[in-house]
Parts: sequence; structure tokens; C-alpha cells
Amino acid sequence: QLFVRKEASGHDGMQPTYTHTTQNKHSISSIMSTTTTATLVVGATGATGKHVVLQLLQQKHHVRAIARSKQRLLDTLNEISPNASEEYADFLTVTEAAVLDLSDEELENLCSGCDACVSCLGHNMTFQGLFGKPRRLVTDAAKRMCHAIETNQSKENDSKIRMVKFILMGSDGVANPNGQDEKRTFGERFLVFLLRYLIPPHRDNETAAAYISGKTDNPNLEWTVIRPTDLIDGSVTKYELLPRPPGSLFGDGVATRSNVAKSMVDMILTQSLWDEWKFKMPVLHDLN
Repeated sequence: QLFVRKEASGHDGMQPTYTHTTQNKHSISSIMSTTTTATLVVGATGATGKHVVLQLLQQKHHVRAIARSKQRLLDTLNEISPNASEEYADFLTVTEAAVLDLSDEELENLCSGCDACVSCLGHNMTFQGLFGKPRRLVTDAAKRMCHAIETNQSKENDSKIRMVKFILMGSDGVANPNGQDEKRTFGERFLVFLLRYLIPPHRDNETAAAYISGKTDNPNLEWTVIRPTDLIDGSVTKYELLPRPPGSLFGDGVATRSNVAKSMVDMILTQSLWDEWKFKMPVLHDLN
């Protein structure tokens, strides 16, 4: 079993409580309650996005992926799971493009018919990626995706408006705009201040989270922002979701990228889990 912790032991004086899903991909459908038909994944060739795509495909879920290179995405999937690109070819559609280069109409078409949209976009850890354009990649992509979703909804009959789940990958270095995170120490606040003004990607992540958390005017667009701790590579294991960072900003736990993807897939396919974390910004840690 894969246990998902909702509250850390002793955190806010509460004892830990758990909900669970299963790690067996063949039996997961028996415990799911979902109407999801397709998911759009942006940042599909990234270190986390590729796991989101593959794990959805392994559930025989239809995926629309936006990637600069289709072949690179297929090769990446095959590296994780041999012959995945052939095995799941009927369930995967790839659009070769940079998401910000798509026209509004193209993005609306890609979002049309999707019950979930996932953004795993991030900035490359190179000088160009950190300091070059686009500096607002994550924020601008989130805004354009939400606009595309809402434009499609405006064209639907009131009785048939599709409810869409929007999942944004963030970071535990980004504070929840609702102010419910524990107050950080002076040293942590000073470091975040420096990151905000010296490292553009951090400000981009903060701005994107602030934008998404402000999307409260549309009852048919639900969202969550997954905030993993220090990211590492590895296979799917157990993970925990907490409502706020439980400890220090400096090195408190790790999060395997495949576990971050698993949490997103679990939320997409398991309605009860989604209902628990929608309109929230859970922090994800690996469970040892």
C-alpha cells in the first residue's frame, strides 16, 4: 500500500491520519472514482513531467503532451520503461512546440476535452535557463492554460460545462499565499528574499503559485499546487502530503520525482484524493 499522510505527527497538535491508494497499476482502477478522459501535460520531457506521462499511460489513460521534440519524449519514456512508446502509442498524442509559442486557438484545442491539465514546467539549471528568457515561463504558461480552459468552458452549455483539474508543480521554497504556512526564521526569509530578486525562476514559481491560488472565481476550474521538497531521482516508493512545510527550509527531507508524478496521477484518477487537496498547496516528502 502507498500511504498518503495528511498531517504530520505532532504538527499543530494533531496525530497523523492516512488515506491510501495502491501501487499495483493493474488493480488501481477498482478503487477509483473518476470521469477523467484525457490529460494535457506541459513540460512532458522534464525530469518530473516524463514520469507523469508514463504513469498515466500505464493506467491506459489518454495523454496529450506538449514537447519541443516528440522523439526526445519517446526516447525518454523508453529509457524508463522499455518499449513504452510502442506499447502505449494509442494513448499518447504529442504536439511538438514550446507552449508559449502556441497560438491561443492551438492551446484551446489541446485543452478541449481534457478533464485535467498538468504543468511540470521549470527553468533549466543553466545560465541561460536561470537568467535568460522567458523569465516568466511557469507563470505565463499557467495563465495561458487557464485562459484556454475557461475559453472552452464559455462555449459549452451551462448544463454541460466540463470541470477541469489544474495541477501545478511548485516548490516547498514557495510560501502558500494564504499565509497558513509556519512563519519562517529570519535566515530563511532573508534567503528567500535573495532568491526572489537574484534568481528569476524562484520569483516565477512564486508568481505562478500566487496566480493559481487566486483562481477562486470559477467553480469549474479546480486546482492544486504540489510543493515537493529537495528533488532526487529514483523509482516510485511511498510519499506523504502535508498541508504545510513541517520543518526548516534547509534540507528537510527529499522528494523523488517519480513520487511527485505519482501524487499528481493519484489526484487525477482518484476523486476522493482530489477532493481532499483541491484548492490547497500540499508539500510532498518521501516516506522512508
